[in-house]
Amino acid sequence: MRVPTMAEKMANGESPEILFWVGCAGSFDDRAKKITKAIVKILNKCQVDFAVLGTEESCSGDPAKRAGNEFTFQMQAMMNIEVMNAYEVKKIVTACPHCFNTLKNEYPELGGNYEVIHHTQLIQDLINTGKLILEGGETFKGKKITFHDPCYLGRANDVYEAPRSLIEKLDAELVEMKRCKTKGLCCGAGGAQMFKEAEKGNKEINVERTEDALETQAEIIATGCPFCNTMMTDGVKNFEKEGDVKVMDVAELIAHAADL
Repeated sequence: MRVPTMAEKMANGESPEILFWVGCAGSFDDRAKKITKAIVKILNKCQVDFAVLGTEESCSGDPAKRAGNEFTFQMQAMMNIEVMNAYEVKKIVTACPHCFNTLKNEYPELGGNYEVIHHTQLIQDLINTGKLILEGGETFKGKKITFHDPCYLGRANDVYEAPRSLIEKLDAELVEMKRCKTKGLCCGAGGAQMFKEAEKGNKEINVERTEDALETQAEIIATGCPFCNTMMTDGVKNFEKEGDVKVMDVAELIAHAADL
């Protein structure tokens, strides 16, 4: 699998068109690594000129900021901005809506001005421009798929259409949960909740959200965020439905359909 780094590109006198920001989950979490690989396969297939920062990439600072540690956030952000500005980065694609939101909306005031897109927007563009053709599109034909809106993609940044248009390109039946789009429900991992024990209550948020998904009788719960993927997977396990319902990132669905 070909994954060039910015340092390698720079050494060859090249400046890649897109920086693929992998994020902590996409780098270290075994499940999220599969999403990263699916995106790389798509980028390579479409001959997109991209690179990653590799070991020069640090956490975007989102969990620190959401947990209230502004100082740590700014330190992490400034380090990343220094590295990216040195490479003259213009455009960034990321698979994590938390990174997406932070890089897009919070880095500019610290001197990091980039065009930031979510991986579903990039894939949609690749399909619309004819660079990616879903030749084996039969894989999901007629299957019921529901899409869980990540908070930082949907309500925070108004990106609702891209992931849904990709699911529709699979010839699948997109079934919406009763709480979706602007009225979507959080999976329970945002705001750094992913990294702490839940407070006392009568039900976990991800269990409540999985109930919404199971009500649609979908065979696949599609996500666009590694945190949502973990929470929905745990929710499906809670109901012992692993054999009936799969949780997959939109990039994985597209990579499967394109036979990559």
